[in-house]
Amino acid sequence: MSPESRSALSVQFDLRPAKQVERRMLLDAFQRLAQAGFQIRDYRYVGFGSIHFVDFIIFHKLLGIGDMLSIEHDADLEGRVRFNSPFECIKIKMDSSTNVIPTLNRDDRHILWLDYDGPVSRSILEDVYMAGSQLSRGSILLVTVDVEPPSPEDEGPRRSMEYFEEEAGEYVGVHDVQDFSVSKLHKTSQLVIVNALKEGMAGRRGTHLYPLFYFVYADGRRMMTVGGVIGSTTEQRVLNSMNVVGATYLRRRLGGKPYEIKVPVFTRKERHLLDSAMPCKDDWQPEGFAIPAGDVSAYREVYRFLPAYAELLL
Repeated sequence: MSPESRSALSVQFDLRPAKQVERRMLLDAFQRLAQAGFQIRDYRYVGFGSIHFVDFIIFHKLLGIGDMLSIEHDADLEGRVRFNSPFECIKIKMDSSTNVIPTLNRDDRHILWLDYDGPVSRSILEDVYMAGSQLSRGSILLVTVDVEPPSPEDEGPRRSMEYFEEEAGEYVGVHDVQDFSVSKLHKTSQLVIVNALKEGMAGRRGTHLYPLFYFVYADGRRMMTVGGVIGSTTEQRVLNSMNVVGATYLRRRLGGKPYEIKVPVFTRKERHLLDSAMPCKDDWQPEGFAIPAGDVSAYREVYRFLPAYAELLL
């Protein structure tokens, strides 16, 4: 069984708060893109639904996307995948992403989310390269990878550097061993993914990546998502007209700091109080007890996107 399959069976995907915040921020961004002129409803969503299909449910119900493809490569889970598929409009392809990406129709616009559980690898970069050469202009590409040390942390950054040199090769570029320290692995992972994408687009005159997303978050392991619109100056003009007021999570240029999704822990009662004060001033504090200022600030950033969980007794 693959690492991705083990993750699907060990993690309740719809109960990961930081991941859910990321999904809802993506949803917010896609709605803004639709308002700017991108016909998101007519896009084809391609992702890894597994047995949970969380992204598919959100994007179908709240964006109206009716053409969806789930890539599933683990034959052991095929029965459960097909049973759990929530909508008739979701087509399931039992194959590897490496085989499916080259078959995507170049005349259609896609949202392709390559949502991996593992660190950057040769096969992941091959997928990214092919996405760069295959996706039509106006398509949106998202790539998520694990940015924990690929080797045991006590082996240090040099061992991580050796791993990246072996798996990413020429995409690593000029580097220093400190680029592979734990605190910088998200930046190095972003770099090699973007380099692989640019290499895939190299033969397409006038086609570029227009960045939109660079998330770092953790529901246990530390993850990173990078992505944006593949397009020409035509798409760039539409992007420049997008309403970005309040979208502090957007990252419109490469090389900057990621948007770090932090979900502070509060009780349900505390969240009701916090929500009643949102969006609060910088120095706001509740009466009767104190909350660390950093937690209040972090909550203000995510409260619109953070789901509320409750137990339902049937």
